[in-house]
Amino acid sequence: MTEAPIWVLADPRAGTAAQALGIAERLDVPFRTLPLEWGPLARLPWPWPTLVGLTPAARGRVAPPWPRLVISAGRRAAPVALWLGRRGARTVHCMRPGAGAARFDLLVVGRHDSPAPAPNVMPILGATHRVSPARLAAARAEWAELGALPGPRVALLVGGPVRGEGLDMATAAALVPAARRHFPDATILATTSRRTGAGATARIAADLAGGPHRLFRWGDAGPNPYAGFLAWADALIVTADSVSMLSEACATGRPVLIAGEAPGRHAALAGSLCDAGYASRLSAPGLPHPAAPLDESARVAARLRELGFA
Repeated sequence: MTEAPIWVLADPRAGTAAQALGIAERLDVPFRTLPLEWGPLARLPWPWPTLVGLTPAARGRVAPPWPRLVISAGRRAAPVALWLGRRGARTVHCMRPGAGAARFDLLVVGRHDSPAPAPNVMPILGATHRVSPARLAAARAEWAELGALPGPRVALLVGGPVRGEGLDMATAAALVPAARRHFPDATILATTSRRTGAGATARIAADLAGGPHRLFRWGDAGPNPYAGFLAWADALIVTADSVSMLSEACATGRPVLIAGEAPGRHAALAGSLCDAGYASRLSAPGLPHPAAPLDESARVAARLRELGFA
């Protein structure tokens, strides 16, 4: 097996894996992506380092030579990372790990999760992700056709509740009319997610039909233009329920408007982005003008270099 100094423990959920991958990609050193597959025991909050939550196939991929650094994300990956930590690896973990927080060398936790101060905790604004300046430049080239659409181009990024039956119809019905009020002559680049639901997606599609737009529904055939939408947007509207989409939108350095409301940690994130000048509410007049893109992945990578982890 080829030795790699860094391992990324990639959760099956793309948004969770992206938090760890986004940091590793900004270190500019070789790394190995280790796909994780969860067995039934992964549901349990293991309080010690262990591989028992992995399927036998995934467990078989965990083999020496051991890495110098492990980057992970999500509660289920935490016991796996700590198991590797016992074999000499430095451990960097994104999100709350559950048990064993003090055992990690560095915890990267969003301020919206109200992390308790600790020597090994690095609070960040939003979440880390893979939307870097280089990826945005590549997406502009890959999706050059979007640049030919009439401007301004407004990306409409639609999520849905983390637990529920789809985006509520009142929010769905308000999205396109609000976008048209803010940007009456814009081309709307809209994308929906798995959590949006069929009913809300149909309503958004019907409202978009009255003006210039491009719509990519969750499950549509062909390549997903999400990265191209980020790269070519002059402004972005994002529903309040997605930590990852809000964080990625703010990485573009373009004005970001937050649509709708979401409870708990999502409300805290929306408030912190607005307070920091990276976003504003869709219901508010005017547009935010961020001084620079929000790039927490690069900031975490710089911290790892300072600590001598990479």
